Amino acid sequence: MTPPMTADDHASAAADLLQAERSREQIGLLTLRHPGMGMDDAYEVQKAIYRQKLAEGRSVIGWKIGLTSKAMQYALNIDIPDSGILFDDMAFDNGSTVPAGRFIQPRIEAEIAFVMKSAVGGEYVTRDNIISATDYVAPSIEILDTRIQRVDPETNKARTVFDTISDNAANAGIVLGAERHAVDAFDLRWVGALTFRNGEVEETGLGAGVLNDPVESVVWLARRMAQYGQSIEPGQVILSGSFIRPVECPSGTKIHADFGFFGSVDINFA
Repeated sequence: MTPPMTADDHASAAADLLQAERSREQIGLLTLRHPGMGMDDAYEVQKAIYRQKLAEGRSVIGWKIGLTSKAMQYALNIDIPDSGILFDDMAFDNGSTVPAGRFIQPRIEAEIAFVMKSAVGGEYVTRDNIISATDYVAPSIEILDTRIQRVDPETNKARTVFDTISDNAANAGIVLGAERHAVDAFDLRWVGALTFRNGEVEETGLGAGVLNDPVESVVWLARRMAQYGQSIEPGQVILSGSFIRPVECPSGTKIHADFGFFGSVDINFA
């Protein structure tokens, strides 16, 4: 029988991931190291990373929701999204350039961001609660990175959702577009983007790909956070989930996400 992970195991995994972030050298799959790893273990590792980052002077600016599309859920054989924490050093200005070597294997996703004006939380959060608590919505790009190998070179075993959650849901950066909209100004299911890499369209998608409606994604997050004694706070940014597949961003990449009437977002990689 596989022994369960301990608090020391959670702390050790978090320390290894933080070192990987600093050194830009990936670690092996945690699910190979701990075959009995489960969802609660993964969030405990993420929580240990959170505590260490706060101790280092970082602050939380929001949350991201991942694995919201059916395509990604089918790929990982899961039926629920995941979530991660956005820290202050993850924010990049629209149109700015990510320094060379900042990330290991950066990718981007196009998303609708919610910026909150009041706290919201609890296991019975409703759609109306989220709409009332939202200050505005904006076009955004999420930058992803992975401090864990995507595939183990010896076994060819792919990382699982538990690896990804432990790695703070592959969080790396956030870029907000300049445009601001009332949350009920548009049917967010029909807000989409043409995502260009170096001038060519790489991906397209609509907000409906995010749990049928991005608002429902934020409802899911608030309810999940309640299970861990957390809530969404005023001023926090919520990345509601990607409606495109991740786009690889090697050195020299220029990304333009055209959300049409909703706005646009740009980020470059040195």
